[in-house]
Amino acid sequence: MTFMSFSSWLETAPAWVQGLPGGLQNFIFQLFQTFVFADRWKLFANGLKITFIVTLGALALGVIIGLVLAIIRTLYCSYTVNKPPFILRVLNVFTETYLTVIRGTPMMVQLLIMGFVIFVPKTEIGCIVCGILTLGINSGAYVAEIIRSGLMSIDRGQTEAGRSLGFNYAQTMFYIIIPQAVKNILPALGNEMITLLKDTSLVSVIALRDVTKQAQNIQSLTYNALVPYISLAAIYLVLVVGLTKLLAVFERRLRKSEH
Repeated sequence: MTFMSFSSWLETAPAWVQGLPGGLQNFIFQLFQTFVFADRWKLFANGLKITFIVTLGALALGVIIGLVLAIIRTLYCSYTVNKPPFILRVLNVFTETYLTVIRGTPMMVQLLIMGFVIFVPKTEIGCIVCGILTLGINSGAYVAEIIRSGLMSIDRGQTEAGRSLGFNYAQTMFYIIIPQAVKNILPALGNEMITLLKDTSLVSVIALRDVTKQAQNIQSLTYNALVPYISLAAIYLVLVVGLTKLLAVFERRLRKSEH
């Protein structure tokens, strides 16, 4: 059974519920339908699991893409006198094209193209991979500019000091420049992480049963939109507030490590 009428529920409800005004009774009934009846809270739990998987996977992919693109852009811009090598010029053109296309088109459109034109997943695993790829590729464009701004905020003398110690370019970036840049870009990177978490709500358009899709499914079963969607908003709010607190703690620890 996927539906229970208000009258049949009220007959089995506790006495204190039956004594409430009709509006409150209806609200409690919607809560019952949304979370308790047929164990529908499990739908939210399963949707949250998929949301976390897509968020973490897309975040990891976005950071990797962003770091690579930021290094390419930073290295290209470091050639102020001499002409950059041909391969670096090609990579820079690709990077600029990538940033322009990804940042210039809506996330929804990218998901539709990836889900129904390029990837066309047939299973839930395929939908998850499609969601991770699309969100990761999108996030990588923004992370690239965040990381690039952090790398360029480090004094050029730091790079020269690293090279004078015998480090090559990669070692200088990994051991000297990037650790300092992380402290500068953490607030912006944390904001991108929060945006990415909220953007996972769009993967429902490729039939991925994340927490947003599950709320839509419950609304179609109960014929009531208030509680499912208000609950969905509350879930995202709690997640964002929790992530913000964790980032604040991490920032404080980084500041303490400077002393």
